[in-house]
Amino acid sequence: MKKIMDSHGEYLIRLAYFYVKDWATAEDIMQEVFISYYRKSAQFENRASLKTYLSKITVNKCRDHLRSWKNKRSLFSNSISGLISSGKSPEETLEQHTNQSNLTNKILELPIKYREVILLFYYQEFTSKEISELLNCSENTVKTRLRRAKDLLREKADLKEWEGMQDE
Repeated sequence: MKKIMDSHGEYLIRLAYFYVKDWATAEDIMQEVFISYYRKSAQFENRASLKTYLSKITVNKCRDHLRSWKNKRSLFSNSISGLISSGKSPEETLEQHTNQSNLTNKILELPIKYREVILLFYYQEFTSKEISELLNCSENTVKTRLRRAKDLLREKADLKEWEGMQDE
């Protein structure tokens, strides 16, 4: 089990972070993934690679977290306290937000169904077929989401930022 954690742990934390946008939560999810795998390791049938299997568990745990009431309550209280305690004028807040224009931030701003396919395809280097298995949807759905995500990014990003992700 330690060998599996060492070889896949960092990757799974990064994957979880792209969903939940919080390192501590991503680490918690990664721990839940390994606990889940440990409890159900006998069910692993080698139909897919271990990396794909653990990724699927991670994606499902992240989705569960994002749907949870605890997460929604935390997001709401953080946004309210951020507005109250920032001490910045609305103009300063808007200017700071406008200045965050790197591609990673643009991707993290996408709706989850688009963000996940971009991250899995470009950053985790899964094929569209593997992504369809991970997300329990058709390969055509993955391709459509990928195209729509790229269209949304084109609208949000400068041309220079976009040049690295041209259609393949």
